[in-house]
Amino acid sequence: MNDYAQKVLDGLKARCAHEGEFLQAAEEILHSLGPLLDAHPEYERAGILERFVEPERVIAFRVPWVDDAGQVQVNRGYRVQFSSAIGPYKGGLRFHPNVTLSVMKFLALEQVLKNSLTGLHMGGGKGGSDFDPKGKSDGEVMRFCQSFMAELYRHIGPDTDVPAGDIGVGAREIGYLFGQYKRLTGRFEGVLTGKGVCYGGSLVRKQATGYGLCYLLEAMMQANGKSPEGMRAVVSGSGNVAIYAAEKAQQMGMTVVAMSDSRGYIVDEAGVNLDVLRQLKEVERARISEYARRVPGSAYHEGASGIWGVPCQVALPCATQNELDAADAHLMIDNGLVAVAEGANMPLTQEAVALIQNNGVLYAPGKAANAGGVSVSGLEMSQNATHLSWSFDEVDERLRGIMHRIFRAIDQAAADCGQPGNYALGANVAGFAKVAEAMMAQGIV
Repeated sequence: MNDYAQKVLDGLKARCAHEGEFLQAAEEILHSLGPLLDAHPEYERAGILERFVEPERVIAFRVPWVDDAGQVQVNRGYRVQFSSAIGPYKGGLRFHPNVTLSVMKFLALEQVLKNSLTGLHMGGGKGGSDFDPKGKSDGEVMRFCQSFMAELYRHIGPDTDVPAGDIGVGAREIGYLFGQYKRLTGRFEGVLTGKGVCYGGSLVRKQATGYGLCYLLEAMMQANGKSPEGMRAVVSGSGNVAIYAAEKAQQMGMTVVAMSDSRGYIVDEAGVNLDVLRQLKEVERARISEYARRVPGSAYHEGASGIWGVPCQVALPCATQNELDAADAHLMIDNGLVAVAEGANMPLTQEAVALIQNNGVLYAPGKAANAGGVSVSGLEMSQNATHLSWSFDEVDERLRGIMHRIFRAIDQAAADCGQPGNYALGANVAGFAKVAEAMMAQGIV
């Protein structure tokens, strides 16, 4: 590692020793920036890395609400406004029991580079709560969202910070959050993305992360003389990202043979029936185990991590961080793995990434591969600002163009650093270079 980067990482580890997820993300990024830092000694004089790894602002607050039984509940809320060097803070809200400040900081740091790679003017942020919407009534979710926004509204705005959805925050939650923002401020403006189309949302937003994942996979495979057509694919997860990654994968000629939720996974050698899966997950909010009861010839297995034992050539991890470890990677390589593209944020451990890359498997890191969601969020912001709505095909074509440009940028950055094909390094360098240039231009702020 570059000496300057190592010094900054050591300081970060001393200050944030208890923030494992954040340190993992920071170390992965800093480790790859050596070639760029060697070429720009002025970055150290300007303290670029010291400022880059510290959020501009961290907001933490309590969220009190009343459940259907009349009992008072209290959750923790967060918004990490990490960097506004290239635009207003932009990043999702996550409602999940595993939300901690460390998780929020890791996601916000990754978001800075992801947003930079899109080429759109968006800074990086992330937020959420340890509230779990699973099993809650619509009334409970509404009351929680209204209480959450009662604090958050003070810190966001269309030119300041524009949150979106993430795990646990879908169309229902965005609607409640937007309604409360409008009630508190009296303003109808593009302060949230992922809104319903009838009140300012964009077509393709629901599909964006999953579709974008496959568009970047397509570009990566084409550049390496391969085609996804005819390949077996495994997609972990069964939320929006996973469902629409599976849909686009099937449209590209792949056969998606396995998908999962937090309890287990299904295998369907004929190809997962997405109509059934959407009915279960988007309408009934049921567990994926129900799929095996409805689709003859399919099977359900307990334990979500077992999905990586299903032989495949393309792996699309779309569930959560660190879901695929070195043991999984060994097994997948032995089973003929060709390419991995991350739909989730940091779903592979660092050891798994090293194994994948050292065995010649194509690897697209999440900060590049799952940038489709925030790309269409940026397009939604553009539509809101101009009071226009674009067609599905127009947004989809713009999304595909952005994802192919992202691949070209990370491919070129990797080559410029003397490591062609190392797209993890390329994504970090290409994303960071733009942010660093903006920070240098704006002075010590």
